Amino acid sequence: MRFKKPDEEDIAYFKSVVGDAYVFRDGDVLNVACSDETEDLVFIPEVVIRPCSTDDVSKILSYCNNEQIAITPRGAGTGLSGGALAVHGGVVLDMKKFDKIIKLDKENFQVTVQPGVITQVLQEYVSKEGLFYPPDPASKGSCFIGGNIAENSGGPKAAKYGVVKDYVLNLEMVLPDGKVIWTGANVLKNATGYNLTQLVVGSEGTLGVVTKIVLKLIPAVQYDLSILIPFHSAEDACKAVNTIMLAGIVPSALEFMERDALDIAQKYTSETTIAIPDDVKAHLLVEVDGNDMDALYAEVEKITALLEQYETGEILLADNKAQKDAIWALRRKVGEAVKSNSIYKEEDTVVPRAKLPQLLMCVKRVGGEYGFKSVCYGHAGDGNLHVNIIKGDMDDDKWNNELPVAITKIFKEVVAMGGTISGEHGIGLVQKGYMHLAFDETQLGLMKGIKNLFDPNGIMNPGKIFD
Repeated sequence: MRFKKPDEEDIAYFKSVVGDAYVFRDGDVLNVACSDETEDLVFIPEVVIRPCSTDDVSKILSYCNNEQIAITPRGAGTGLSGGALAVHGGVVLDMKKFDKIIKLDKENFQVTVQPGVITQVLQEYVSKEGLFYPPDPASKGSCFIGGNIAENSGGPKAAKYGVVKDYVLNLEMVLPDGKVIWTGANVLKNATGYNLTQLVVGSEGTLGVVTKIVLKLIPAVQYDLSILIPFHSAEDACKAVNTIMLAGIVPSALEFMERDALDIAQKYTSETTIAIPDDVKAHLLVEVDGNDMDALYAEVEKITALLEQYETGEILLADNKAQKDAIWALRRKVGEAVKSNSIYKEEDTVVPRAKLPQLLMCVKRVGGEYGFKSVCYGHAGDGNLHVNIIKGDMDDDKWNNELPVAITKIFKEVVAMGGTISGEHGIGLVQKGYMHLAFDETQLGLMKGIKNLFDPNGIMNPGKIFD
């Protein structure tokens, strides 16, 4: 598909809508907008526009649709699948100005926000009112709610509380032709027609631009405890996940970290708060939460007893804020630390939870066959394993030509296990070549038909999910 490159007439129109100060054609703004956190990919747009209102977005989309100018919506740029990259140039629609918490409805446990609100800012805001927004991505201190919706983000809390889709009630959305719609209703149950809200969640900016979001909240809990459990076998650490869950314990977080993941994170942060003996190969980070501290200590004791069947090291109980913050800071820094350590590719595999040991062994076996090293970690409580493949001393030919074959092999086994190729990072640009492994022609045809119905000119985030 060919798109028009914005010319001086187009630029003049954009300035008439948002003002000269919010139309950028060179300098630092374009340099930031040309990449995200995905590998080392760079695509420079012709122009970055920073709208301030739904009306601004409507006018820009309508104009670009008529002129067939590609539009790439962008949030904080923390994505890991290339979803915010302007692969066809054109316009990057920077949603940074949409940063307002519009309304907190305490009586109905709801909050209405704009898509540029930072996730942690929202969490802290509602926490002051005794409420809780659970989705908790590693980049929560910088990522936007809008981007979380685009990718259906999860994070550690998903094991107990679910992912973003479980908290989105209604969306104000601008369609590619400029029309503005609400996708649903501000209610907890809705059996009225097709569920457009959930269709938009996870659609990666390919169907339109979300400008307001109504989220469900839940009552905040008072207490939490975290334990860090070292294992002599990474496979046993994965097996222990289901052991805990099958005993009727539902942790608020259950994270897996290979030894290398924790080592790299500690070096990256210059924190050596956790001594790792030579015989430790992996850790589980388990958090329990609730309103009865005695009950939480009882749960921790039960988990400890359950794990006696495995070879573990000394379990660290973090029962004060400083200890908990230190451990969780390391877990949240793992991805960033791995990226700083080497050229890498990150896969976002997810399988039924009981298959997690099988998935880990698959990754290591394929790595041995194709000569790559991997650092694995992730949200073990819901079967989501992040596989960081390290380039290290692999030559460019193997990296560019053999590695995709190896990834295909892993993905085929993931699908055979009943899993899929992305749990929370999305497909975006870098994973679209593997979509045929997860879906057949009929399924892909339905998805492409939906895309064409919303966006017949194909201007919305072109080149993502599928061609």
